[in-house]
Amino acid sequence: METKQFKAESKRLLEMMINSIYSQREVFLRELISNSSDAIDKIYYKALTDDSLTFDKESYYIKVVSDKGNRTLTIKDTGIGMTKEELENNLGIIAKSGSLAFKKEQEIKDGHDIIGQFGVGFYAAFMVADVVTVISKALGSEQAYKWESHGAEGYTITPCEKEAVGTDIILKIKENTEDESFDEYLEEYRLKSIIKKYSDFIRYPIKMDAAIKEPKEGAENEYKESTEEQTINSMVPIWRKNKSELTDEDYEKFYQEKHYGFDKPVKHIHINVDGTIRYNAILYIPENIPFDYYSKEYEKGLELYSNGVLIMNKCGDLLPDYFSFVKGMVDSEDLSLNISREMLQHDRQLKLIAKNISKKIRNELQSLMKNEREKYEQFYKSFGRQLKYGVYSDFGTHKEMLQDLLMFYSSKEKKLASLDEYISRMKDGQKYIYYAAGESHERIEKLPQTELLADKGYEILYFTEDIDEFAIKMLMTYKDKEFKSVSSGDLGIENEDEKVSESEEKEHKELFSSMKEILSGKVTDVRISKRLKSHPVCLTADGEVTIEMEKVLSSMPDNQDVKANKVLEINSNHEVFQALKNALENDKEKLNLYTNLLYNQALLIEGLTISDPVEFTNDICKVMV
Repeated sequence: METKQFKAESKRLLEMMINSIYSQREVFLRELISNSSDAIDKIYYKALTDDSLTFDKESYYIKVVSDKGNRTLTIKDTGIGMTKEELENNLGIIAKSGSLAFKKEQEIKDGHDIIGQFGVGFYAAFMVADVVTVISKALGSEQAYKWESHGAEGYTITPCEKEAVGTDIILKIKENTEDESFDEYLEEYRLKSIIKKYSDFIRYPIKMDAAIKEPKEGAENEYKESTEEQTINSMVPIWRKNKSELTDEDYEKFYQEKHYGFDKPVKHIHINVDGTIRYNAILYIPENIPFDYYSKEYEKGLELYSNGVLIMNKCGDLLPDYFSFVKGMVDSEDLSLNISREMLQHDRQLKLIAKNISKKIRNELQSLMKNEREKYEQFYKSFGRQLKYGVYSDFGTHKEMLQDLLMFYSSKEKKLASLDEYISRMKDGQKYIYYAAGESHERIEKLPQTELLADKGYEILYFTEDIDEFAIKMLMTYKDKEFKSVSSGDLGIENEDEKVSESEEKEHKELFSSMKEILSGKVTDVRISKRLKSHPVCLTADGEVTIEMEKVLSSMPDNQDVKANKVLEINSNHEVFQALKNALENDKEKLNLYTNLLYNQALLIEGLTISDPVEFTNDICKVMV
């Protein structure tokens, strides 16, 4: 019996594939089952055009048989089988795909597809087997043939006996080594788990003889063991069913079965697209944030299937970072895969799917906000921060996509409000969307800077997360309305009577110049405030960097020491102001004391650190004496 050699390039490819192309050994079973499914598909396609053939789906299946004693694993199918020439061509030349050639020959366009595209999947068997034997009888042929190979050295083809049409692939499983155990590929539970993981939605039954225990008749606590043929795979995936057939419970069950999370999803999205690119998807918006969501260990991505066969557990390219909380899967017939089917070629189809999915998620979230507000607010408490990061990241590239999903606590409503809702309630002639930043709603409400706006009945959005102000700065405007901090120099609402007159500025010029000199290096200016009503003093900021942004930046590990241009504002209607004027005229040392006290008070109100707490407490004591 002559041993035929693989072609030189095929031999090298086989050696590479066994050692490096596949990232996990377990995928060998996925590849062999996919090939068996292809073989059954080929009979189905022939039956479409050949009246002499009938396709009774009940007669077609794949069977996996483990024989621990002989250390063999067999994958049987009732598919189309292979002639001697097909064994030679399909298995003797690695990377020549019989499935791809068949697909082109038949020009199949009826919605079914042949999984195999590259012809290397079969050789994944050598990752776990020393010897691979293929016994095949082709449809319409009387003679069966046996193809056998010990690996890269070559193969033999000989006539053999086989009663039924189809193919048996018999793997002689490798012996265990110090580093690896191959016994697992003979264990019933392990084989079942691999089939469920990768091939659960192959459209033909995948059968196994499973061990079962049954109580013995008339004997308590005694059992007899037997075997029972079981179908391991689900066959019909949920995403290929009509939405009208499915209930919320069906989607929730799928969420739990796939271990997408331990919570109950807020929303599910079922997508069926049959256009220039065909794909199905089921997406879930979780209710609760995963414990590792903001850690390096968290990996975003959707499960990716090609014709019902799992290709990737986490395809990160299908989700933008700002929607990284979304769970689910995508199944497409149109993706270009590499030879191992474990990685995608970065092509136009993948980008199209990702773009469509992002739009669909955005639209569903908008619908949730509008129609199921309580659910949306629950979602937003978990993942609103991520949406804000999305607005801020990539220099604001995604702000148009996300801006309508943002929400902030409203001073008027005392609950979360969208930017659109704020706009709808704006006063006639209101120029800006006003906001105040701080550690909590309670602290923001007490900020002196909010007094004038509150008195005039303007709504203020409360920013309590460190990302809030950065996101808004990147957004710049919403529906042509600019954002304005309550600590900004000009609030755009003062009438002529409330503006500081030139005579007032001139009258108090000496006082503010003296105070500015005392606070040299700490503030850029000292001025009269018209925003203060009951409070004596506050800090505001000139320029783009606000006081709250300074606090956030200073807390970062790579602190760039970015400072806000702080302005100390004094309430000229407060009795403290008269004390300052008296000190200017009669006691310069007391003016120095009062100025430092007011500055430190303003720092405390803003939640900023006092540079010298001991000096501050001593200054208080001096006032008390």
